[in-house]
Amino acid sequence: MERWMRVPFWSGVATVLAGTVAGGVMMLAPDGSAATMPTADRAAVQRSTPECTRSDLSATYKGGDAAMSHVYGRIVLRNTSDAACYVQGYGGLSYVGGGNGTQVGAAADRTPSPTPRTVLQPGDRVRSAIVETSYAPYPKQKCRPTPVDGFRVYVPDETRSLYIEHPTTGCANTKVHLLEHKAYR
Repeated sequence: MERWMRVPFWSGVATVLAGTVAGGVMMLAPDGSAATMPTADRAAVQRSTPECTRSDLSATYKGGDAAMSHVYGRIVLRNTSDAACYVQGYGGLSYVGGGNGTQVGAAADRTPSPTPRTVLQPGDRVRSAIVETSYAPYPKQKCRPTPVDGFRVYVPDETRSLYIEHPTTGCANTKVHLLEHKAYR
């Protein structure tokens, strides 16, 4: 058995955690010893990584739990490019309908949350938690129920959107806010 295979699992976890807490990134040297990348070097690597654009990412919706006229889900962005890029902050989110991408109702409200800079290697994902409120509790005259085809999703700092099919019903009245979302993490 190779020497590295005999190291207890928790010992390795403790070493990684200690290195992370100390502010560095842990790397294992060929001789089995641990080495760290100083925080300043790690920051330089992150700064040289470009921001993800719409063409670097795909978007999907993952539904979740429902309670009291609310559905909890998440928008997932996946790096489909061949290179690393980063996502940071809030994107844009709204319902669209009419079979032509016309916005239905108000855009999503931003729920305060941390906005970490997340570097995505090819295939990596980030998520934005969303809350959909049902149109049903609102009076029809106020809401003006309208069929929704899906979500229009904007990647942070982008002006071109992605589309996710998600049939539901929204409110045409832009004063009725049915969507909330958090920053991508």
